Amino acid sequence: MSTNDVREVIVIGGAAAGYTAALYAARANMNPLVIEGVNWGGQLMITSDVENYPGYPGGVLGPEMMQDFRKQAERFGAEFVTDDVTKVDFSERPFRVWVGDDEYRAESVIVATGANARQLGLDSERTLQGRGVSYCAVCDAAFFRDKEVVVVGGGDSAMEEATFLAKFASKVTLVHRRDVFRASQIMTDRAKATERIEFVLDSVVEEVRGEGVVTGVVVRNVKTDERTELPADGLFVAIGHDPNTELFKGQLELDPETGYLVTRGKTTETNVPGVFAAGDVQDDVYRQAVTAAGSGCMAALDAERWLAAERGKLLDALAAPRS
Repeated sequence: MSTNDVREVIVIGGAAAGYTAALYAARANMNPLVIEGVNWGGQLMITSDVENYPGYPGGVLGPEMMQDFRKQAERFGAEFVTDDVTKVDFSERPFRVWVGDDEYRAESVIVATGANARQLGLDSERTLQGRGVSYCAVCDAAFFRDKEVVVVGGGDSAMEEATFLAKFASKVTLVHRRDVFRASQIMTDRAKATERIEFVLDSVVEEVRGEGVVTGVVVRNVKTDERTELPADGLFVAIGHDPNTELFKGQLELDPETGYLVTRGKTTETNVPGVFAAGDVQDDVYRQAVTAAGSGCMAALDAERWLAAERGKLLDALAAPRS
């Protein structure tokens, strides 16, 4: 199916960035269509208590917060397609976006497809997500004050998470599958110099223990096959993130090392005029709900101003005297 309607803006992705972009676009009378994805809500859907988002002084459940975001955008007229985009064509305007056989067109597009934290792939990890298993120390460290936690990973992110957690936890055990780290030397030295951090090397996490909440982590030494259970109130998985950019390869500029969408300067502009990117799909540094929402606002404002400028050019061209 193809629709003849050409939207002012299509938002691809439904989480903090996408819903905020939709809210601002809707209030600007841009009639946004949000193709939010089957798994709308992003990483906050596997987050229990959110205590660091402004406006929720008592905290809020991640899924509840995403429902609030969605309702607010819908209140101002945003429309939603709860399905996944399967193909895009940004080679000419209007831009074309497909969901299966259904084609949608728009003068501008905001990409807010987010990123996924890499997981260990354990059934016990999935069962205890939001109940002691976390992928963000900045988000959840305060819940583990004076408790013991385990961090998995060997890169800069793992060292940074462990060092941050050590400000709260009574003990941080960093588990890494090798005896050398991928992390930079300065980050490694900082973690090693932190009194509360201990290291378990040449080891992998095989199981997360606990009924309802995390109580321990089973690790296996890859050289001896010896299994050990570490007492723990929390497990922080810090093995990287994967931006959801597969759809845009060959059409939008990606960072060659990280795969994140590249935006221009302090804007949300991509290399294709009229296509903007917001949230974790273009942010490999902060990765917070509040920063994603902020960049969603920026993308909507950028799109609105870009469309106004394009219309101005068209009017100027029509008004120009013909020779």
